[in-house]
Amino acid sequence: MSEKRYLVLAEGKALDPHYGKTARGVILYGPHPVSALVDSENTGADVEGIPVVASVEDGLAVEPRANTALVGVALAGGRLPPEWRVLLRAVLEAGLDLESGMHELLSEDPELADLARRHGAEIRDLRKPPSNLSVSSGANLLQDATVVLTVGSDCAIGKKSVAIELDREARGRGLRSVFVPTGQTGIAIAGWGIAVDAVVADFLAGAAERLVVEGARLGDLLFVEGQGSIVHPQFSGVALGLYHGSAPHFLVLCHMAGATEIDGCPGHPIPPLAELVGLHEALALPARPARVAAIALNTQRLGDKEARRAIDEAEEDTGLPADDPVRFGPGRLLDAVLQRLPSGIRTA
Repeated sequence: MSEKRYLVLAEGKALDPHYGKTARGVILYGPHPVSALVDSENTGADVEGIPVVASVEDGLAVEPRANTALVGVALAGGRLPPEWRVLLRAVLEAGLDLESGMHELLSEDPELADLARRHGAEIRDLRKPPSNLSVSSGANLLQDATVVLTVGSDCAIGKKSVAIELDREARGRGLRSVFVPTGQTGIAIAGWGIAVDAVVADFLAGAAERLVVEGARLGDLLFVEGQGSIVHPQFSGVALGLYHGSAPHFLVLCHMAGATEIDGCPGHPIPPLAELVGLHEALALPARPARVAAIALNTQRLGDKEARRAIDEAEEDTGLPADDPVRFGPGRLLDAVLQRLPSGIRTA
């Protein structure tokens, strides 16, 4: 195939920073260009300069023409609404490959699989875990690489973006740094990884361990994409399994500035940042104590002055360096991590 070029399917969610985070992630950080987003509810808008169109047909009229369709939404439960079948059939009938990060495996859908065969297309399920996973073996403690895991006070607040920003900054400084993807959007961006939330619970830590071992072959400094939150009533399991399986040396704690309650879960408060720091450090593997190196705030809901004030307050509350690495750059947070690293990190 020639260079991959995406047509992103984002019906109803193209402008939604939460449920449209896959679309936004590949546009901001992915190596493959995006021709258009399909979302009939937001036609005429744009996302980071990429046009939003009404239909697959309209999307394929945008030049250069896309050759791969990507399901660009991340929905609770990981399943697409029935009305999405029209979109999925349309891209396969047009001969486009189809990539999906849903829990439902589109490649195992008889109708869609038949359409793909008849039109010379391939369906790739980004969330499908390897078949040979097992429990962790202890190899996560034997790697020479330093592991930094992004953790969070909630879901969908920027753990992936923070890991990518820190990795890019580190590589820009000549460090042998690697972004380790653990979710469907990260996999679409990096081209490898395991979606750990799709792994059988007993093997989740083993999957995280495998990612660390693979990452350590590529570099000395691993920025592992966090998932869920240990205080989330629905997604704490994936957060803790990833934490113990990746056995990080250090953590970067991510938080949506101003948030006091788990999004979508009324009655579930978010503990103060200082309490979250202590809680994360207390939950580390006894064999690999981890420390929070910095606080990454997502200040997208605030103006510049309010954002700076929130950063100052986070530093005062925790005694740790804080910043918004997407808005103001990752340099300060990377400095906070590097100050804690051994001196033997090699440059590229």
